Amino acid sequence: MGHADRTRYGDGRTHTRCATLRVVITTTCLQCGTPAAREDATFCRRCGLPYGDAPRANAELPSCPVCYLTVDDDGRTDSLDLPGLRVDLRRHMTEHDRHPVGDDEWLETLREGDRIRWGRWTAPFETVRRYLVTGQVDAGRNRKLAHDLIVTAMTQLRRWGADGVILGDQPEWQAARAAVSQLMERYAQGASPRLRPR
Repeated sequence: MGHADRTRYGDGRTHTRCATLRVVITTTCLQCGTPAAREDATFCRRCGLPYGDAPRANAELPSCPVCYLTVDDDGRTDSLDLPGLRVDLRRHMTEHDRHPVGDDEWLETLREGDRIRWGRWTAPFETVRRYLVTGQVDAGRNRKLAHDLIVTAMTQLRRWGADGVILGDQPEWQAARAAVSQLMERYAQGASPRLRPR
């Protein structure tokens, strides 16, 4: 913001006016996260909501494909760059360039189609990435979770931790938990310090 000019009225009141006020006009739909196709667009071509309007009460709100965070009821989320600022989904996604959730470039080198392979282990890529980012074993919206040894290991880590004692534990489960723990540690090395789990 620029410097403020004070105007004094005849009755003693003062009025402050900013000389250079920066107005941020959102050109991303707050309900579905779709960006405007043109600069002069006034409403979303996908859901029909005018740009800048809050999402409808019954709308399914969008989630960030990078960190899986769902926007709040106002269609915005807290800024990663400026604490206290609320930003739309597209702005939030661009902020991840400066605040990565993990080392996605390294993780992509382990990808084989829709699966991830590290050492002798393989698992669905999206399930593993979501777990590395959120700590939740979830296939995502409208997806069925494919259970395998790695998904079982992620579930066990989530429930009992890396050092948990599990009744009827099997050597394969122990090895899978160790592999997932190593993967988690390596992936977290690329995370922005602000987004690292504590």
